[in-house]
Amino acid sequence: MSAETPAAPGQFARRRLQFRAWRGTRPFWAGLFVMLGGLPIAYFPYAHLQVGHLTLAMATTAGAGSLIIGVLLVVLGFSLWFQKHVRTFAGVAAILLALVSIPVSNLGGFLIGFLLAMVGGALAVSWAPGAPPEPQAVQEDTRGEGGAPAAAPYEAAPHESASYYEPAPHESTPYGSADGTGEPNDLSGTSPVNHGANGRHSAG
Repeated sequence: MSAETPAAPGQFARRRLQFRAWRGTRPFWAGLFVMLGGLPIAYFPYAHLQVGHLTLAMATTAGAGSLIIGVLLVVLGFSLWFQKHVRTFAGVAAILLALVSIPVSNLGGFLIGFLLAMVGGALAVSWAPGAPPEPQAVQEDTRGEGGAPAAAPYEAAPHESASYYEPAPHESTPYGSADGTGEPNDLSGTSPVNHGANGRHSAG
């Protein structure tokens, strides 16, 4: 791909979203502030300020200590980016180095590096990873074609079952005959009609 070839559409947005996702999983701003705090602490003791024809040297007798503090702060900032499990240790160490830089390195880089390192260390100690999002339950789509609600599955009513049309079992009555002729069958002898006995007991 040549230098004149434009970037693919949406490539910048995709990179930006990837960087945002990477940044959200670690104490990014804490590491950035700690690294920025280490730069002035390490730089000012070795810097020279030119005022007209006059050169001002801001170097101190503890210039090596200032360099060590600045380098350590930069290393701690990178550790916060790529080793987020040491965030508590790195944050406490950054705060201690920022305090030590006040008497050692020109008031902590003229208070610029001191304040940046203090803020970064506090952010590192207070940072905590967020909870992962819970998977949402997949809801079944109950809509039919055209966006209309799908009809519920057909269920036969109780009276539409086959057992509804089955004849009820034959119920015998106390006076029904056993031979199926429909005539009463009373053997007690007290019935008015007892095989022509007219209500009297048979002799035999």
